[in-house]
Amino acid sequence: MKKLGISKASQKAFTTYGVVIAAFAVMQIVGATGNMSSMLKGMLVPICAYVVMAVSLNLTVGVLGELSLGHAGFMSVGAFMGVTAASALRDSGLSAGLRLAIAMVVGALFAGIVGFLVGIPVLRLNGDYLAIVTLAFGEIIKSIFNNMYLGFDKKGFHISLLTDKVSAGLGEGGKLIIGGPMGIGGIQKIATFTAGFILIMICLVVIFNLVNSRAGRAIMAIRDNRIAAESVGIPVTKYKMMAFVTSAAMAGSAGALFALNFSTIVANKFDFNTSILVLVFVVLGGLGNMLGSIIAATALVILPEVLRQFRDYRMLVYAIVLILVMLIRNNPAIKNFTGRFRTGKKGGAEK
Repeated sequence: MKKLGISKASQKAFTTYGVVIAAFAVMQIVGATGNMSSMLKGMLVPICAYVVMAVSLNLTVGVLGELSLGHAGFMSVGAFMGVTAASALRDSGLSAGLRLAIAMVVGALFAGIVGFLVGIPVLRLNGDYLAIVTLAFGEIIKSIFNNMYLGFDKKGFHISLLTDKVSAGLGEGGKLIIGGPMGIGGIQKIATFTAGFILIMICLVVIFNLVNSRAGRAIMAIRDNRIAAESVGIPVTKYKMMAFVTSAAMAGSAGALFALNFSTIVANKFDFNTSILVLVFVVLGGLGNMLGSIIAATALVILPEVLRQFRDYRMLVYAIVLILVMLIRNNPAIKNFTGRFRTGKKGGAEK
């Protein structure tokens, strides 16, 4: 008789949840005992934000199979809109945790809307063409925030592009939030490691439930063979848009969390290099492998800080480490060795 058990997909999901929960518990214990360095303590929230960025981009690149090079653009939308929402609610009497939650929801909502608008023309393309267009949209979004002035007063929000007409038009008690190239300053730092952990768990639950659903199977069918998927009646545009918008919304929530961990944020922080960095997390961790993306993002965010002792050679050492890791990951002998533990047969014959 065949033994009952959970599916392989469920095993991966629960393993990933377990690793994230265990890591959170360890960090909490280390922090409570006073053994955590100030450097690591300051990096916890950015690590959480980059982990969410990595798993969200893996949904587009690994599960959907489309190369996106503008993911930092969605992060910037979430960052600026999330901070705007948090700043507007600063004197509302709401607790810091609730304002942070609202900011992340607002960031996710606006990033999702932008992802939908960008996806309308972009998802008609494939391969290198899609990568180039997403790169262009990422730079356009960065330029918009670089030239945007936004403030609010008792009459509501005021917005201007290219020139600062907002400051002069603000009424008594009004405040300029986004100051063009100067970005946003005077941010109240309300982001916490606990909020980052909760956001990671929410994103993982959404992704695993999506991937293991009927919609997820349709998305992976499109990735494997678009023509075959269309021939059996799968609405390709619908499912590609679903994955793309979900990925963008998660990046927006990560952007809000990231921005609310710093006192100042500028649009140039979310440039092409940030998109490439997140793509490196995905490729290094493995396409479609969410746990791998989490580990890669954590390691590669910490590594540059650990290598600061090398000063001028820090980035050279960082690049060499990346090359060595990729060579090791693609070594057939190591792949076969680790594969035995992942797919090893259980002893005993089934009756």
